[in-house]
Amino acid sequence: MTAVPLSFPRPPRLRVPVRALVAALLAGALCAQAVAALRPHVPLLIAATVLSLAMEGVLYRWQRGMLPVFAKSHLDITVRHVVRDLLLVVGLLLLGGQDREPGYAPLVAGLLAFYALHCTIQAVSVLVRRTRTLPVVTRNIDASALRLSPAPPVLLRRPGPRLLAFGLPATAGLLATAATADRRWAALGIALSLGLAVLGLCALLLRLLPSRRPVTEQQALDWLDAWLAEYRPTVGLYFSGGPSSAYQANMWLEPLAKLEGRPLIVLRERFMVQKLAATDVPVVCLPKVSTLMRLEQSTLEVLIHPSNSGKTSQVVRIPTIKHTFVNHGESDKLSSCNPYAKAYDEVWVAGPAARERYALAEVGVEDKDVVEIGRPQLDAVRPCAGPPAGTYTTVLYAPTWEGWDGNPGNTSVIEAGENIVRALLADPGVRLLYKPHPLTGSVDPRAGAADLRIRDLVRAANRERSGPRPAEDGELARLTAELDRLTLCVTRSGADQLERMGSQSAPEEGRAAAVERVTEAWDAAYWAALPEWEHQVVTEARPALYSCFNQADLLISDVSSVISDFLASEKPYAVANTSGLSADGFRKAFPTVRAATVLTPDASGVPELLAAVRDPGKDELAGARAELKRHLLGPAEPSAQERFDTAVRELCAAAREHRVRMAERLAAELPGPRRQEVPAPQ
Repeated sequence: MTAVPLSFPRPPRLRVPVRALVAALLAGALCAQAVAALRPHVPLLIAATVLSLAMEGVLYRWQRGMLPVFAKSHLDITVRHVVRDLLLVVGLLLLGGQDREPGYAPLVAGLLAFYALHCTIQAVSVLVRRTRTLPVVTRNIDASALRLSPAPPVLLRRPGPRLLAFGLPATAGLLATAATADRRWAALGIALSLGLAVLGLCALLLRLLPSRRPVTEQQALDWLDAWLAEYRPTVGLYFSGGPSSAYQANMWLEPLAKLEGRPLIVLRERFMVQKLAATDVPVVCLPKVSTLMRLEQSTLEVLIHPSNSGKTSQVVRIPTIKHTFVNHGESDKLSSCNPYAKAYDEVWVAGPAARERYALAEVGVEDKDVVEIGRPQLDAVRPCAGPPAGTYTTVLYAPTWEGWDGNPGNTSVIEAGENIVRALLADPGVRLLYKPHPLTGSVDPRAGAADLRIRDLVRAANRERSGPRPAEDGELARLTAELDRLTLCVTRSGADQLERMGSQSAPEEGRAAAVERVTEAWDAAYWAALPEWEHQVVTEARPALYSCFNQADLLISDVSSVISDFLASEKPYAVANTSGLSADGFRKAFPTVRAATVLTPDASGVPELLAAVRDPGKDELAGARAELKRHLLGPAEPSAQERFDTAVRELCAAAREHRVRMAERLAAELPGPRRQEVPAPQ
């Protein structure tokens, strides 16, 4: 099987000149067209018009990031297209002289009618989009009662490509008339553009017919209430965040699915419905606060929060639901003891270390509200099987990102990353897996630049290495296709959210077990398909971080949840110290480093670290790792999943008791005749 090639994205610094070149060519083409129309000069007019059309195609195909820049400058596609056709008309008038001006009046009128139709189509497309935007988005739920229908063609929904496509015949006809002086070409082109516009408008207007429209907003809300009453959810996962934060929710999907009761996933951003990983748990996205508040009347008893967000404050106001914070990973960072945690009814942590962390932080979280549940996700992490048995020692370098507070000790990428990678690559017996955090470079450009340089180092090291490659057998491709079929929503190209809702109804029976089985087989096939000697940069969703854990003999990382999770394997790990503290001060400030080798920014300790990994007799931290594992993650028995399930049941019971007390109190406060109206807790 051929190895899966490394994917190195083009550095951002190369994109700016390309965008600038496209913008300059487009502006230059329009200026040249203006000069050619006013002179007039037919060859230049035709060449400039063709070039400007070609640049429009480049913009919409490869440089879509430039479109907002033109829009902010009031030079959007409509303005540019009007100017382009107007200059052609001006050129034709000047070429023909005053005696031909009356003959061009119908052509100008036809162009004006076409642009009027374009504006009408855009207005109607907005109406269609609004009718297809429901107040709730779902996955794994049969929502056929909402009258979900296929989306209109993409061309009718996007004004830029639509204007280019529908207006091309008119522009081509004007160009042909400029070249031949025959007005019939212009008339034919404009007629074709008008015909296309009329057809497009009719296609959209049909979507507004009552029989073709989805249900109204109120009907959708009534359907949601009815579904909640029928499903009767008990525990939910609540998540809100940006596109790159989906991993925070994804890590809790499997533990949630294994819970007793009827789980539910509640999202707030529409795009997150597709970002969420494969799960059989029903998903509802409630973007509006008014829709979210309908959960108060549901049977939902507990909401689990893997992250804090601005929209968290909106849902914790629901008094009938108990809220618990589980975080998306635990570390010694201050963010792991955020004062916002006191807004929740309980805070669930992995082990005693996090309980102590909250007590020392003094952020308002009382010890009685802290519950130790372990880390259910870590069942996928295999325990240490001894020193490296093969030719190569696999080292996983998984640094975290730079964070929001500007602390230089957050990430090692900037100050130590290149030194660490160079030291590892200098050892011929090392195979490096480099897995940067998805948010690397999102705050500090230096981190993004260092990340790209590290990837260059890995690529250069691979060019200097050679060795046998596994024979191709197609197994990885087959498993990839099977995993995509099971986990991805396969819809036709151009499907919108409403159409995807229809295709993401209740999952097929046994899908979750099939996903787990195929994922395990895919991981094995993926690593088997790679040469043993080849370094890897891992940036895609697959293989997952825990899969990299299982391949690694050693982890090098920063103070983050990565090292806490890696300790489940009890394998050796090292932490880069870019905080400016001494090694002893670093260990004292960050307890998760207690069983780690501390690396200085110059990475001078890498050779000794590798020697300790290869020779268990030199590994003086094995006992400390086992002790720290229990301190960070809790006991091995009962399992983390069992403790998680117990915590959910107990908090659900507390929620039910709270509802009973509130109902009794409300009934006692009401006058006698009205007490009969108080509903019993669900």
